[in-house]
This record gives sequence, C-alpha cells and structure tokens, in this order.
Amino acid sequence: MVSVFSALAVVGFAGAMVAPTGVALAEPALADAPDSAYSVALADTQNLTVTVEGAAITPVERGSFEVYVKPKPKPKPKPVVASESNSGSTGGGSLPPYTGGGAPAEWMAAAGIAQSDWQYVDYVVSRESGWNPNATNSSSGACGLVQALPCSKVPGNGYNPVDNLRWASGYATGRYGSWAGAYNFWINNHWW
Repeated sequence: MVSVFSALAVVGFAGAMVAPTGVALAEPALADAPDSAYSVALADTQNLTVTVEGAAITPVERGSFEVYVKPKPKPKPKPVVASESNSGSTGGGSLPPYTGGGAPAEWMAAAGIAQSDWQYVDYVVSRESGWNPNATNSSSGACGLVQALPCSKVPGNGYNPVDNLRWASGYATGRYGSWAGAYNFWINNHWW
C-alpha cells in the first residue's frame, strides 16, 4: 500500500511540474507573434504525458489577462527665445524689411516733419544710416533711418521710414527740444 501512495505522490508531483508546460504547449502559437523569452523557452520544452493506471492527467485551465501599457506623453517643445538684436543690414529679427520705395523728402513730409527741420534730419539720418531704411547695427540691434534702439521702440515697423521718422521726431523734441537741438548734440558727440 505504501508503494501505491508513493507512486501516486510521484505522479502528482510530476503532474504539477508538467501541467503548466502542457497548457502552454496546448495553445496554438501565432505565426506573426514576436519572439519573447517565453516563446523561446516554449520551443525548447518537451511534451510529456503522465498516466496513472490508464488515466491521463488533464492540464489545468488558466485564465487570460491583458496588460495595458500607458504610452509616455510626447515631451513639450522648448520655447524658442527670440533674439532682441537684429542682424545684417536688411532687417533681421521678426520685422520685415522695407520694400516700399520713396524718397527722403516724401518720407519726412509723411512723418509730419516741418520743412524747416529737414536739413537737421538729413544731417543726422545721413550719418546714422545713409538714408537706408533697412540699416541695422549688427552689434547693438539699432534699426532704421535714425537707428532706433531697441528697434521695438518704434510703433509699427522700425524699418518703415515714415514710422521711423515719426518716432524720431518725438524723440528729438522730447530729448533735445527740437531737431536743431538733436543736430547740435550729434555735432558735439557723433551720436544722438
């Protein structure tokens, strides 16, 4: 009787060890399934059937489960800091260069500068930008006819000659009292 119990114990132990492998082997393998450590180990297993006096051991049924992997969120793009200085001589930065044409007399008249001040404006602007509306100081970022610093001070577009001269008139009268005062300061200091 002890030998029967011993035989049953051996068969039970063998069944417990072999049953998970038998279940895995009983499931059909997907042809397009990617190789995994489990699938590689499964290919190396042996099929073992244990019988006890004519009775086959049935494999244990296992439940299925799904695994959801939460995807990593896309990183937020880093903000790009706009450069405050404009480079080159044709209007860098975010302001478009001036392409409208015209002449200094037309620009000064449109900016509301009195004709009696045109000689002073001409002197200052000729030395600051040579009447190039798209002039930009590469080291400071000053822009336009009168080299406004920073260029963002000019309402509208700092490269538009009328906007630039209109702002310069306010600057000249506010800081120097008049265009004549700005001219005198420029003569003495070579800047304004």
